[in-house]
Amino acid sequence: MADHCHDDCCADADASTLPAWRRALWIALAVNAGMFAVEIGAGLVAGSSSLQADSLDFLGDAANYAISLSVTGLMLSWRARAALLKGLTLFALGAWVAATTIVHAYHGILPRAELMGAVGLLALATNGAVALMLYRFRSGDANMRSVWICSRNDAIGNVAVLLAAIGVFGIGTGWPDVIVASIMAILALSGGFQIVRHAAAELRSEPRASQMGGRAL
Repeated sequence: MADHCHDDCCADADASTLPAWRRALWIALAVNAGMFAVEIGAGLVAGSSSLQADSLDFLGDAANYAISLSVTGLMLSWRARAALLKGLTLFALGAWVAATTIVHAYHGILPRAELMGAVGLLALATNGAVALMLYRFRSGDANMRSVWICSRNDAIGNVAVLLAAIGVFGIGTGWPDVIVASIMAILALSGGFQIVRHAAAELRSEPRASQMGGRAL
């Protein structure tokens, strides 16, 4: 964990009880749930694997925010376990995206670039706002950091979807969509690894902290 405070959010066990943190999570949860519904429908209509992958990111993040809210104020070990679950979930989503991308590449599906671009712009605007809102919490515990990583990855993914739409429109093939979906799968796997590593480190340090506290008594 960071050993300093960023804004008014300190990287300690009490930071997760801040009203601003809970409020940010509720807003992020509502935004991501709504955008999942929009993107999954648009992805299916447009035949875009990158849009469908991005919609699953929204779904995964909505679930992650709900988990984060459920452990707010609990002991560090429980928040670390929640972060560990989120990291493993992100790994699973990355694997799913990789598999569906292979299927789309094999069948040579040509997505609708104009729909990809419109929905990508909307997703970028919403994710950018959520990432900006959560930026102040990026130096917190593993649970807080996992929320920030997910939001950051989503904003990067939205930019990639827009680039894919431009590529599909420009060259008339689905390969830009396949390439972007592959990048998003790598981002999900990388983000999942970072979250799992941070959470595991906190879980390993918790018994030592408890033992030191017991000796102090």
